[in-house]
Amino acid sequence: MSTIVGAPWRIVSDIWQHRFLLGHLIKRDVLLRYRGAMFGVLWMFLSPLFMLAIFAFVFGQIFQARWPQQTGDLPFWLLLYSGLITFNIFAETVSRAPGAVRNYASFVKKIIFPVQILPLVPLGAALVHGTFNFLILLAALAFIGAFHWQILMFPLLLLPAVLLALGLSWFVAAWGVFIKDMTQIMPMFVQVLMFVSPVFYPVEAVPPLLHPLYRFNPLGVVIEANRNLTSGLTVDWITWTWALLAGLMCALLGHVFFQHAREEFADAL
Repeated sequence: MSTIVGAPWRIVSDIWQHRFLLGHLIKRDVLLRYRGAMFGVLWMFLSPLFMLAIFAFVFGQIFQARWPQQTGDLPFWLLLYSGLITFNIFAETVSRAPGAVRNYASFVKKIIFPVQILPLVPLGAALVHGTFNFLILLAALAFIGAFHWQILMFPLLLLPAVLLALGLSWFVAAWGVFIKDMTQIMPMFVQVLMFVSPVFYPVEAVPPLLHPLYRFNPLGVVIEANRNLTSGLTVDWITWTWALLAGLMCALLGHVFFQHAREEFADAL
């Protein structure tokens, strides 16, 4: 119990103490992804812009879709995009977590290296991409004349999803050292989660019997909160607070588990 209670301070201390190393690893991770590409890091802008244009054409012009039980005038494709921003941050972090430690085997075998920060690298890279997605969202809202200042709270509302992704990343990164199949399992898990979370539909469209499962899904709560914020609707702060506590608990347990398992990493690698 004392291990869990002291975990928040150790997490904050580790991040602060190794912030420059962590920043360098995240920068390296992002740049390596675009190394050799003709447009380089411009793809961080071009990729979400292209995706948003496809959404606008397919759902806005071809299907002329409307959000189920929608009360505002915001286009379907923009509501869908706002939900995907949240989900993609989580998905990128968790799907890449199995290799977070294994890909740095030479670092792990060095006794003085802070192995515990490695699972934060995919999260940091996902947040970088999420930032560019958010900027595209702001530009789209301004373009259609629907920009409002409340939308700037979008990053704050992401906090439960970020903590949830961090906690799962610590769990999965540790498992990935011992179970190589995790690199195949997690992408499938993320695909399933995308369809059972309210990314393409609101919770109200789900049969009432399943509402509790969706209401107690921290990721779904954040997706719904940010979608409501984008639409200019009221955010359910009570449910969001519950999601924040759930995300915090997942992060604490994940950190404790990772610290317990790290002693065996060098031997397994």
